[in-house]
Amino acid sequence: MDEALKDRRSRGSIGRAAVGMPPEVPRPLLVQQFERFDEAGRQRGPRPVDAAWAGLRRFLVFGLSAALAAFAINEMRLALAVGGLTVIEVVVLSLFSVNITWISLPFVVSMVGFVRRLGLGRREASGGRPLTSRTALLMPTYNEDPARVAAALDAMARDIVAQGAGQAFDLFVLSDTTQGDIALAEQEAVWMLRHRLGTSIRLYYRRRAHNTAHKPGNIRDFCERWGSAYDHLLILDADSLMDGATVVRLARRMEADPGAGLIQTLPRLHRGTTLLARVQQFAGRVYGPLLGSGLAWWSGTEAAFWGHNAIIRTRAFMDCAGLPVLRGKPPFGGPILSHDFVEAALIRRGGWKVSIADDLEGSYEESPSSIIDLAIRDRRWCQGNLQHLRVLTARGFHWVSRLHLVAGIVSYLSAPLWLLFVLAALALGVQYEFARQSYFAHASTLFPLWPRIDPVRATRLFGITLIILFGPKVFGALSTLLSPRRLRESGGLALFLPSFFFEVLVSALIAPIQALIHCGLVADILRGKDAGWRPQRREDDSVPWSQVLYRHRWHVLTGLGLVLVSRAISWQMLAWLSPAVTGMVFSAPLSKLTASAGVGRWIKRLGLLRTPEETQIPPIARAADEAFPLYRDALARAPDLVDVVGDPRLLERHLALTDRSLAPQIGEVDVLEATAEKKIRIARGLEEAVASLTPQERARVQSLPSLMHLLTELPPE
Repeated sequence: MDEALKDRRSRGSIGRAAVGMPPEVPRPLLVQQFERFDEAGRQRGPRPVDAAWAGLRRFLVFGLSAALAAFAINEMRLALAVGGLTVIEVVVLSLFSVNITWISLPFVVSMVGFVRRLGLGRREASGGRPLTSRTALLMPTYNEDPARVAAALDAMARDIVAQGAGQAFDLFVLSDTTQGDIALAEQEAVWMLRHRLGTSIRLYYRRRAHNTAHKPGNIRDFCERWGSAYDHLLILDADSLMDGATVVRLARRMEADPGAGLIQTLPRLHRGTTLLARVQQFAGRVYGPLLGSGLAWWSGTEAAFWGHNAIIRTRAFMDCAGLPVLRGKPPFGGPILSHDFVEAALIRRGGWKVSIADDLEGSYEESPSSIIDLAIRDRRWCQGNLQHLRVLTARGFHWVSRLHLVAGIVSYLSAPLWLLFVLAALALGVQYEFARQSYFAHASTLFPLWPRIDPVRATRLFGITLIILFGPKVFGALSTLLSPRRLRESGGLALFLPSFFFEVLVSALIAPIQALIHCGLVADILRGKDAGWRPQRREDDSVPWSQVLYRHRWHVLTGLGLVLVSRAISWQMLAWLSPAVTGMVFSAPLSKLTASAGVGRWIKRLGLLRTPEETQIPPIARAADEAFPLYRDALARAPDLVDVVGDPRLLERHLALTDRSLAPQIGEVDVLEATAEKKIRIARGLEEAVASLTPQERARVQSLPSLMHLLTELPPE
């Protein structure tokens, strides 16, 4: 049977519609160097008038941000300078300066976005000439739920076909899955997808045996083997969803602008079930569009890339964005984890435009369901962003691209800086209290000078800081209140205002916990701990109390310590710290509460945190929701490895979707493969052999025809 199968495959008896991937079009992706760059290879950049206008926009945004920060810093200096600045006061002033500068930019950007969104009523017509380019829609997946991935692709494919563009797009499931059962379910989902879609659009599947370099390596493997056959790459995440009109419009914009290298959409959060997910999607829906619109306005053709829900010109990516492996070991060496910002910077370095399409609304993604899942995701992001310290000095980068990298770095370093500011403020409180108690001990005058603070300026500064900190939220609320349609879709005034204040409260309680988590992440990375790459839980409220208490033990102890120290100084100091320490002390129950889908459903029944996507479910999301049960039920009956090996038809179908394996280097031994082969050879039957394999070993066996054929030689039990 083995030889017959091999012979049929070699003679092409399995039709092209049944194979996993189209014919390969090999072309190497050019690996870039950060130490040098040849200016001669750069594409022609934006027109001078566009560059001048972009410069004016940036001068306005950064000028206002700098002026606002300078005013606040000067107020702090004057408040502390009564009687002269002490060493501790200088430290407090320095840390305050960094923190206030960091939050001033989002304030100004959201203000710009607020003004823009007031006039952003334009909508691009959905019609247009037929597409002449070819786009590969890539869905990388790593141990994700195959039914959800398939349902999303089903909905997107049908919507693209409904736009009359089915022949302009090919869909690819690029699997890096390392669990054998999930891999078999992925293949079953692909067969079902192909059956449902028919010939209206092409769908392909490839699973790598070795997930080298994680998602960037997955995309690179596709580009080097098949990318040259396509003009554009539309890259998704496993939780992404984009309607057909948005997908087609992105492709049309690439066709219309030959200098466009990358166009990023602004994904909206949806499908949140837990309290945390609902809080995030409400905040993202109310405040996110303003920040995104402001960012698109000032960044222009030097925008950022967030790794998904974006279209990229294949030539720009393959010629300019090949990521090198950083010298040294992780966490600062090895593959670049936060690849998106670096790829955007490299594409822009090559002379291509990188922009944000803030006017396209049909782009969606999901959010983590718990604080613990947020921490798991942030662990990888934190390491990747800190790796950018080694990329900042790359030759040829546009200064705005460097600024995006700096922003990513500071987004995690700001947490330790905030904690240092709190500790310095506590030290300043100790100085004030104990200086007053002991100044007579060694005084040579009846009127000594001890550290003092101007209470009037301090109160005014507190108000200014609150305005800067909460300004983006206020602008977002005003934007909704001034739009009758958005206000109506958010539940009306009676539901929107309570939702707004509830989101502010929950976010304020969670923010100190996340800040401490980020402090721990930065400390782990500085100690040399590697994050790796773990799959994200999408919808799960089953975080047990044991895990919650363990994960938040240091956050609780830190909060209690700050309570005791601040109370020992004064009641005023405790009152000042109370917004931060409350979240820390109650971090465990807050984490459990916000991870609960039951609480999330209760909040939804009350009408709180309602978003327009809940009032009127987008057709693309409704289509995916309707398709999901079909795939879930079908995959629940999917054949397992014993079934596949024991049925020649299923085995042939499996091998048709199996990617070719690379020949090992001399002296190279794959431990998983060798262990699996040994277990198979000593097994007395098929069921015993399969039962002895770990999920990772089963995945490796399924990717190697030689081991699958070896299993067929075992007798059934």
